[in-house]
Order: sequence, then structure tokens, then C-alpha cells
Amino acid sequence: MRKLVLLLILFLSGIIARAQATDSEGCKDHPFFNRYPKFYIQDCSENYDEVEFWISDDKAIKKEGTVTRILYTYDGPYGPNLPSRLQIIKNYENAILSKGGKKIYSDISGGKNFTGATFTLKADGKEYWVSIHDLGNNPVDYYKITILALEEMEQVIEANRMFEQLEAGTSVALHINFETGKSTIMPDSQHIIDELAKMLKENSTLTILIEGHTDNVGSAASNQQLSEQRAESVKKALVQKGISAHRMATIGFGQSRPVADNGTDEGRAKNRRVEIRKI
Repeated sequence: MRKLVLLLILFLSGIIARAQATDSEGCKDHPFFNRYPKFYIQDCSENYDEVEFWISDDKAIKKEGTVTRILYTYDGPYGPNLPSRLQIIKNYENAILSKGGKKIYSDISGGKNFTGATFTLKADGKEYWVSIHDLGNNPVDYYKITILALEEMEQVIEANRMFEQLEAGTSVALHINFETGKSTIMPDSQHIIDELAKMLKENSTLTILIEGHTDNVGSAASNQQLSEQRAESVKKALVQKGISAHRMATIGFGQSRPVADNGTDEGRAKNRRVEIRKI
């Protein structure tokens, strides 16, 4: 009898513990999506990484960017209440389609390569790739979601390294982020301006040419004007940091000097740049 009571207590304790499950510390849903009901976040991470996305039964492609990974685990009564793989996928598919996204590929049969679905979505001026995967058994008691914001790794550049490159006679490519279609420098690129100003202050005789470059989205004329304005915007930002305007010249090349394929998002991102060189 005591053994039966002990087993009952352990069983009830397990139910209570499951009912009280909470999200892992520091984890939360991605702003784009609500979790499937009765699931909690067991684990999460966010970093810059390369991710493989399945686009057909036998093909996957790799994308780079800022990646959010979330592992959801079921926290409700087991049995008929567990959702199917299709229910999980459809929940996210409906949310993505309602935001103008599209489904690239899905397989809920438990195939050898991939079980889940791949989607793309454009929002906040960025392209996102989304994977719902590792759905476990069918019905599902856990699943993972991976959301990648397609972008280049944040540029880490130091004043002394820039100066060494310029002194060696090579240009320095700076992927400064501007507001879409404008010459306003985004706050996340302020550290690049700070390092530029530091380099110029530490090397008081150095004069530089600031070049603006764009991708090929839009007309050649508008891109030429935009590249000139962006180069001038960098110069003005440096003047505000105490650098003499006489030490800087500006020029725009528009879309005429690409360094990557304008036919891909990654290529266009590389072509939208500011270069500096010693004069």
C-alpha cells in the first residue's frame, strides 16, 4: 500500500511539475509568431550563423544572417490533445501567408532528410527564412523553429586596421546601413563612423576619398544620385565628429562598380557599400 501511495505521489508530482513548466530564462517568442497553444520554450539562442534550409526532397541551400532558434516542448495532458505535425505546420503557415510570405517546401511524412516546412517572408526591410523542423513523433510533443534574417555579419573594423589598409594603397569597403532609398545613416552603423573619426584624428595628415556605391535596384540615374548623397552623408557625419571637411572628398559611382552578383540578395547587400581610399 505504501508503495502504491508513493507511486501515486510521484505521478501527481510529475503532473504538477509539467503544469508549472515555464519558459527558459531569457527566452521569448519571436515577434512574428505566437507559439502553438500548451507549449513552452525549453531552449533558445540568437547569433550570427549559417543555416541550411530544405527547398525540396533532396536539396537544401545555405543562408547567412542573424538566427533565432527556439525549441518548444508540450506542457499539456498527453493523449488526444497532442497536435499533429500538420497542425503545427499549418499554424505557422497561416501566420506567414497572412504577412505576405510564401511556403517553399514541406514534408510531414518523416522523410530521411527533413521533417517540417520552409518559408520565406519579407518584413521590416529584410528577407527572412523560416524553418519549422524536428517535429519528433506524430502527434507532436516538441518542435523547433529557426528564423534567419538575411544579412551580412555586423562589421567589426578598427581604426588602426583601416589606416594600415589605406597606407598599403588599398581601399576599405564599409557596409554602412542607410535608410531604404535614403542617405540617412542607421544607428547600427554609428560604430563605423566612430572608428573612421578615430582613425582620422589619430592620423592628422591623412586625407581620404569617400565613395558611394549602390546595387542595381531602381534606375541608374537615381542610384547615381543616391550614391553621391550617401558619400556626402558620411562626410557630414565625420565633420560633426570634429574632422575638417577639407580632408575629405566625395564621389558617387551608383551601380556601375558592383563587387558581387546583383541577381541575389546577398550580392546586392555587398554592392550597397561605402569605400574609402587615401588621396
